[in-house]
Amino acid sequence: MTISHIAASEAAATPRSRSPRLRHYVMTAPTHFAVEYAINPWMDTSTPADADLAVRQWQALHQTYVSLGHTVELVDPVAGLPDMVYAANGGLIVNGAAVVARFAYPQRADEAVAYGQWMTDHGFETAVTEHTNEGQGDLLVIGSMVLAGHGFRTDRRAHDEVAAILGMPVVSLELIDPRFYHLDTALAVLDDDTIAYYPPAFSDEARARLQDLFPDAIEVATADAYVLGLNAVSDGLHVVHPAAATGFAKQLDDAGFEPIGVDLTELLKGGGSVKCCTLEVYP
Repeated sequence: MTISHIAASEAAATPRSRSPRLRHYVMTAPTHFAVEYAINPWMDTSTPADADLAVRQWQALHQTYVSLGHTVELVDPVAGLPDMVYAANGGLIVNGAAVVARFAYPQRADEAVAYGQWMTDHGFETAVTEHTNEGQGDLLVIGSMVLAGHGFRTDRRAHDEVAAILGMPVVSLELIDPRFYHLDTALAVLDDDTIAYYPPAFSDEARARLQDLFPDAIEVATADAYVLGLNAVSDGLHVVHPAAATGFAKQLDDAGFEPIGVDLTELLKGGGSVKCCTLEVYP
């Protein structure tokens, strides 16, 4: 092996230097959380959720963000909306513009009203799409573009509406496995040019698009994907993720990130975890 080859090999093995950026998050406490209906494969109405434990686990996530220095604002929970804890689904907020969610299932429709009102009250210029969009469940900002999922919840036609409202390019990605019904269950944005994802959750065309855009992406194993390990939140250095995704944590560490595992097993019963509980306000 030549000296140049050795140097290249050593560079590839050295984790990239990462820098955190303070973030602005919006959350809703799981005061009324329950599994009262089944609208995704994770939900089983015969297995009740422990509401008190869900609150304690959510509080630990909230405190994790606060301890990292991030701003966390709260939206008041509304009785009769057991899934409102999954704040990410409430919309997409970028540079003062807010796309309010339009939910696919009637059980969640009034969440859009609550989150839309919060956005208006906080000075954001709100817009509503004609077609179904489930907020940051399917619309993930990376750098200057939006990665947008479709196939189960968000309507592909809403992607064009979001692009027009925000003035940002939107990359459409088809999901094909119902266990990964939102993009944020199958893909995590780690910094402005790095993602982690689970390839089998995507169509062949979507996988090819991701490989083209992110050749250095972290590909997560099935064991970690099946505990919603990719439903994670990153500030560019610290990656808060479901604690059970231990293999993903090792991959993150190897790539120079600092993984922080949290236990949200009660909220997983509703089909969500860290990212689902976290609506990011993008500058």
